[in-house]
Amino acid sequence: MRATRSHRNNRRSHHALDAVRLSKCAGCGAMHQAHMVCMSCGSYNGRKVIDLAAKVAKKVKARKAAAAK
Repeated sequence: MRATRSHRNNRRSHHALDAVRLSKCAGCGAMHQAHMVCMSCGSYNGRKVIDLAAKVAKKVKARKAAAAK
């Protein structure tokens, strides 16, 4: 049986995306997604998980190596 435009659109009325909910980082105060690592300080649940300084240094080293080629 044919689904009319109104029935199809009524079914799709619940398909809208919700806005991302943000939390405030306890360490640096930046906004981040809940249950995710804070990308400005690298902490999760009050402890340091990612060393962002080392990550940035690695990227700089890789760019210098690529530029030297």
